[in-house]
Amino acid sequence: MPGEFAGRKLKQRRKKFRWSSQSYKRRALQLWKKDPLEGAPMARGIVIEKRAVEQRKPSSGLTKCVRVQLIKNNVQVTAHVPGVGAIDKISEHDEVLIEKVGGGQGGSKGSMVGIKY
Repeated sequence: MPGEFAGRKLKQRRKKFRWSSQSYKRRALQLWKKDPLEGAPMARGIVIEKRAVEQRKPSSGLTKCVRVQLIKNNVQVTAHVPGVGAIDKISEHDEVLIEKVGGGQGGSKGSMVGIKY
């Protein structure tokens, strides 16, 4: 047990070992995840532009995508357009519904780099 005047030492030790707590670290460093959909399964958005994104290493080719600005919070995300010729059916300023792609840990799936929606 520390001595009578060991308050400073106790305080310093507590300050040091709080960092081993996962919840304290997350709160102190503000490490909550930034989710554009804000926890919702789907979101509506307006198409800003069409683009083609290159695939990851073993695959080759271009993935057809659109840049979408979400209506509820004005955040811009890149969304994959599935299907053959589906990109021709979408034009700029169209309203679209996006959902998550379902990759591991909320990330992208397969050979699509950085495309989560």
